[in-house]
Amino acid sequence: MRLSPDELVYWRHGIFKLNATIVFTWAIMLVLVTGARLITRRLKADLRISGWQALLEMLVLGIGDQIKEVGLQEPRRYIGFLGTLFLLIGMSNLCTIIPGYEPPTGSLSTTAALALSVFGAVPVFGIRVSGWKKYLASYVKPSFILLPFNIISEFSRTLALAVRLFGNIMSGSMILGILLIIAPLFFPVLLNVLGLLTGMVQAYIFSILAAVYIAAASNAKNE
Repeated sequence: MRLSPDELVYWRHGIFKLNATIVFTWAIMLVLVTGARLITRRLKADLRISGWQALLEMLVLGIGDQIKEVGLQEPRRYIGFLGTLFLLIGMSNLCTIIPGYEPPTGSLSTTAALALSVFGAVPVFGIRVSGWKKYLASYVKPSFILLPFNIISEFSRTLALAVRLFGNIMSGSMILGILLIIAPLFFPVLLNVLGLLTGMVQAYIFSILAAVYIAAASNAKNE
């Protein structure tokens, strides 16, 4: 039983290798980009719209409302980044129903990359809203003594994001592998259904936490 899709290698040449994590990550990105292109190429502003456009608008409005509830008052500014995180993680976990598919979110390298993207986005949005001086000054509030603790917190929450997503996805894969040995028919089907729900919950939690961190950098820095 594989603990990570990194262990499934399709091609290797010296230090370079092509594993399941890379293959399925790029496949999912290709599906998302192609789907977005197909859905948005015929958008209309009429009263009568297609079912795909209605679904797309509901999804965008729903993500925007969630972003606004976190405390970010201009969802349009953040929806590209946060919406992409949600769709990428959600699609990665939903595709587990496909035989032979290995979710890239089950790899620590993938979850670390996602967490690092949040780590980089937090100061970018924070500086864009409040400017360099206010953003950097927030690290010494209310006292200069807190500077090292504030810096450590930036790294620790990034690590927590990566480990949380990786641990939840990997644990589900391990349980499924064990049940395949014990009861190869009934329990794995139920667990796959539960895994779809869990996967979407993990995508939601990861995106909301990213929004909370960005909101803290964008709003609290202005105080």
